[in-house]
Amino acid sequence: MTATADAMPGFDAAAHIRRKRIAALAVPAVILAYFIYIFFAFDIPGLAERARMDNARILVADSYSYKTHVARDNRMGGVTIAIEGERKGTWPEGTGPDWVTREGEDRTLVALKHGQEVVIDGDVMRYDVPGYGLIETQVSRGGIALSLPQGETPDWISASNARVDITTDAGRVTVTRARTEVMRYHFGWELFWFTLDSPFHGKSLGELAGLALSGERLVEGKSNLAAMAHDVWNNQMWQHKDVMGAIFETVLMAFLGTMGAGLVALPLAFAAARNFSPLMAVRAAVRRVFDFVRGVDALIWTIILSRAFGPGPLTGALAILVTDTGTFGKLFSEALENVDAREIEGVQSTGAKPLQRYRFGVIPQITPVLLSQLLYYLESNTRSATVIGAITGGGIGLLLTQAIITQKDWEEVSYYIVLILVMVMVMDSVSGWLRRRLIASDDGGH
Repeated sequence: MTATADAMPGFDAAAHIRRKRIAALAVPAVILAYFIYIFFAFDIPGLAERARMDNARILVADSYSYKTHVARDNRMGGVTIAIEGERKGTWPEGTGPDWVTREGEDRTLVALKHGQEVVIDGDVMRYDVPGYGLIETQVSRGGIALSLPQGETPDWISASNARVDITTDAGRVTVTRARTEVMRYHFGWELFWFTLDSPFHGKSLGELAGLALSGERLVEGKSNLAAMAHDVWNNQMWQHKDVMGAIFETVLMAFLGTMGAGLVALPLAFAAARNFSPLMAVRAAVRRVFDFVRGVDALIWTIILSRAFGPGPLTGALAILVTDTGTFGKLFSEALENVDAREIEGVQSTGAKPLQRYRFGVIPQITPVLLSQLLYYLESNTRSATVIGAITGGGIGLLLTQAIITQKDWEEVSYYIVLILVMVMVMDSVSGWLRRRLIASDDGGH
């Protein structure tokens, strides 16, 4: 017998439909109101006003290109040409790229893109911008005098008595009382393989291949191939040796923390499982410990432990260990509570001792869960170790943080980010392959 709405005494179908309609309209209205609140609470209009698109363009350009700095010392005189303005990338005295022309002691012509040119003539800088006119600066003890062809300063020129910045699509010019600097952008990452002092710098891929096969040695006591590998590995600009060491340190931090957490959590999980720990007080105490250590984020543990043990990759590994011990303890104890008691009884019937019952009757059942969780968290902790390393002073995270803080060489930031992505993808592929092989072999054996 089926009751209908008409047969139910006191049921108002029209009122029920109205309530449904009101609820259907109220939910989207609440969501819309929440988004409106976020819009004003987080000051989205103000954020749009504060956005500096010129800085964003410079940052993006710096990420995939490099700058050659032509700088004049306005106090002592003399012009230096350096890639990214670094001493390790400075051209030797009397040399330089073909787009820089020295005319006498204190006059330098710098050719930029699109046929534009900057002239550094002592304390005077002249930059004739097509479609705008001649910009001229004069450096003196009183400051910097700026002369513009038009009265109003355009938004691509930032000027004060102490500093003038000019940014065009052809390059950048910065003038202070200490130095006049012209920067020209080039696509790519210069000196990535060989620095200026390497005999292999500036050679094409074909020339390098020929030298690798040639018997004539450019470096005494080394084959050309060995000399190439040495110069790349010990590159002072990009520091490949240090970067690869930092990558290894990051992976090791994640590995030690994850595997250490698994080793600590497994015996504690037996104490937290109902079917293996009869004392409720013990179970409750162990579970609260799990809740505590996993309830505090790994970054907070990193800060606490770095204050206690000092900075270093081992502190980062310990922070991962502490956090994951709580997570693994909860997961492993739940897996233990779901084991098949009949298999344990079968092992027990052979006269096995308690440790043997655990080894042959319990561990094989939970091994797929153990391996799956350990390998998943190993891949996840590789990403976390990057951020943790920035706090504890170890791994690729530290190098990335240092590169960001300098606010200068954003191509190095791009390089480190690419390496981090490759590292995570490799760890993901390796952990997935291991997970499939180990779990499949365990299932087959089981």
